[in-house]
Amino acid sequence: MFTGIVETVAEIQAVADKGGDKALAIRVDGLDLSGVKLGDSIAVNGVCLTVTHLDNSGFHADISRETLSLSSLASVKAGAPVNIERALLASGRFDGHIVSGHIDGTGTITERYDDARSIRLNVSVPEPLRRYTAHKGSICIDGVSLTINALSSEGVELNIIPHSAAQTIIAGYRPGTVVNLEVDIIARYLERLLTGSGAKPDGISEAFLAEHGFLRGRG
Repeated sequence: MFTGIVETVAEIQAVADKGGDKALAIRVDGLDLSGVKLGDSIAVNGVCLTVTHLDNSGFHADISRETLSLSSLASVKAGAPVNIERALLASGRFDGHIVSGHIDGTGTITERYDDARSIRLNVSVPEPLRRYTAHKGSICIDGVSLTINALSSEGVELNIIPHSAAQTIIAGYRPGTVVNLEVDIIARYLERLLTGSGAKPDGISEAFLAEHGFLRGRG
């Protein structure tokens, strides 16, 4: 599990095709990996990857077809900067929000503009994922835990403070940049509990509320 608080920005050293999958070599400067061992999880642009090899420059990881089909890592090139976060320790502080590292899909930066010292971003979100977004709720963009400032017809609007821009790859975002999205996992579980499936609810009605125990002692 992760928190969406990026620890450092690393660099893709090499990308290798392996029988339909891919393997990454990632150079990590400015972060002590001495406590990392083979099999540990590290989030790379929000994607939970398993460490398959460690060396003096960083680590290697494989990317499955499933991950390639859902994330921007399918098109990542050598030299690209990436956000890095090690998995949360049970003894660590929990900042950000609950992040699984299981990417739900990709979005696109549709607008960027300055607002005082902050950066404002509009991000398109695929229609099936929009129901998991909420005003002032959380969303993970390329592994960064962010608060949704507003909802739009195409996705979400975000405000990036100077610290977040400086410590992540967000400063390099431009209209057209493709980003990894992970919606709030609590919203997914809540939908599952209320509907009994992953299907979209038809809507909230008095009958729906009564059926699920929200209306009592009436009649």
